[in-house]
Amino acid sequence: MEGLMLARVLRGLSGGLPARALGWVFPDETTAALLLEDMPQGTGNLVLSYRPPQPVVYFSRERLRGEPHNPFQQMVANKVRGDLLRAEQLKLDRVFQLHFGGEEGFVSVPPARLLFEVTGRNANLLILEEGEGFRGRILHAAREITPARNRFRTTRSGGQYTPPPPYDKLDPRSLSLEEAQAAGLDDLPLPRWREQVDGLGPLLSAELGRRAGFTQAPGPQQLPQALAALHSLVEDPSVSEGVMTEGAREAARSEKAAQLRKELIGPLDKRLTLLTNQLSDVTRAEEGIELAEQERLEADILMAYSHQVPDGSAEVRLPDLTGESEVTITLDPLLSAVQNAEKRYTRARRREDIYERLAEREPRLRTEFAEAQARVQALDTAGLKELEALAAQLSSEKPEKVPYGLRFTLPSGLTALVGRNNKENATLTHRIGRSMDYWFHAQGYAGSHVLVRTGSGGKELSQADILYAAQLAAAHSKARGSSNVPVDYTRIKHVWRPKGAAAGKVNYTGQKTVFVDGDLPES
Repeated sequence: MEGLMLARVLRGLSGGLPARALGWVFPDETTAALLLEDMPQGTGNLVLSYRPPQPVVYFSRERLRGEPHNPFQQMVANKVRGDLLRAEQLKLDRVFQLHFGGEEGFVSVPPARLLFEVTGRNANLLILEEGEGFRGRILHAAREITPARNRFRTTRSGGQYTPPPPYDKLDPRSLSLEEAQAAGLDDLPLPRWREQVDGLGPLLSAELGRRAGFTQAPGPQQLPQALAALHSLVEDPSVSEGVMTEGAREAARSEKAAQLRKELIGPLDKRLTLLTNQLSDVTRAEEGIELAEQERLEADILMAYSHQVPDGSAEVRLPDLTGESEVTITLDPLLSAVQNAEKRYTRARRREDIYERLAEREPRLRTEFAEAQARVQALDTAGLKELEALAAQLSSEKPEKVPYGLRFTLPSGLTALVGRNNKENATLTHRIGRSMDYWFHAQGYAGSHVLVRTGSGGKELSQADILYAAQLAAAHSKARGSSNVPVDYTRIKHVWRPKGAAAGKVNYTGQKTVFVDGDLPES
C-alpha cells in the first residue's frame, strides 16, 4: 500500500472524527478491526491488516468477528479504548497513527495511540503512550525488532519509538508547475518521479504513466500533462488491472533491490573499515620512520662515545656527531652503552621494515579503498541487475567456505583448509586430517590450524606450497600483518592433543620452521 493510497483512506476516515468506537474484533492473527459508529460511510469497521509483505488498511461495511488470537491483540483490546479522536499520516509516508481518548470506569484506560507502519516486509503495529508527533514510548509491539535483525532501528516494547529516516520530497497535493520545473521533473522519466515526489511507489508510478499517456521524461511541453495526471492520482489513487500486474512485478523488483542493498551494505562497510585501518597503519609507519632516524642517530652517538658513558646510567649528555652541540639520551641502566645502542638499531630496523612492507602495499590499499568507496556510493542508485552483479562479484571475492574451515588452493593445486575457530581447528587436525597430510601453525601465536591434503600417497610439498600454506597460517593468527613470522609444519601423524586439553590445543614433534610475512598470499 503506497502513500497516496493510504492518504485517501485516512482522508475518508478523518471526515467522521472524532468517532465513537464500539470495540475491537480480530478476524485472524494479524488483523485488527475497529467498529466505528456514524461514519460518513455508515457504521463499519476500520480494518488494519498487518501481515507482511502486503499490509493494508481500509474501511469495511462487512460484519466481522473474532476474539484476540495472541497476547498483542489482547493488549490492543485492553489498552486501545475510547473515542477515536484523530488520524494523522507522517508526510505521505506509509506510516500513520490513530489517537484514542481512553476510557473512564471501574478500571480507567488512559489515552493511547495506535501506530501502523504499512511498510511491506517491515510492517508493524504498535501501541504508543499518549503524545504528539511520531515519537514516544512503545507500550507493546506486534513484531519486536531487535538489534540482531536491524542494527540501525530497533522496535522493542518499553523502548522509544523512532520513525523511519527523514526525507525531503515534493508534496504532490500542492505541487505547482514552477516547483516541478525547478526540481527538474521535466527531465526525469515518469517511473522515476517517485524518487522526488512523496507518496508514489511502483504501482502508482506505473499508473501515472498510464494516465499521462507516456513514460519518458515529459520535457517543458508535456510537463503540464504529467502534472495533471499526478494531481488526478492525489484525488483518486486507484490502479487499473493492467497496471496492477506490471506494477506488482516492478514492486517485486524494487523490494528485491532494497533487500540486496541491505545485504550488501554490511560487507562493504566492513571492508571500508578494514582498509581505513590498514591505511592508518601506513600513516603510523611513516611517523615511525622519523623515530627510526632519531634512534639511529642516538645509537651512532652512543657507539661513538661509549667509553664516556658510565655503567648504570639512566641518562647521559653527549656531543652530537658534528661536535657543535650536545644531546640528552635516556638509557636502560641495566645495559651497557653498546647494548643500548644495539637496542636502538634493532628498533629502527623494525620500524623501517614495517614501513617498507606497508609502503609497498599502500598503492594497492588505496586502489581497493577507492573501489570499495565507489561501490558504497553506487548502492543508492544501482538497479536490480547492477546489485545482483555486485553481489555475485563480492561472493566470488570471498574465500570459499566449506563445512570445516576456509578452502584455499595451493600453487600446485593441492587443497589447504584453514580452521576458523578452536572447534574447527580440532576437527581439521583430529578428524579430517590423515596421517600423511601436512599441518601448519604459527609458532608461539594463537591462530588457525592449516591442513594441507596430500592424498593417499602423502606426497611431499614443493617449496612454493610450503610458503603459501605457511602464509595462510601466519595471516590467520595473532601475528597477522607482522613480518618474519615463524611457522612450524609437520605431518599430521606427529600432532596430538594432550589429555584433558581444550579443543584446538595440541603438541607436536618432527617439525620444520619457515619464516614468512603475516599477510594473505597472493591468489
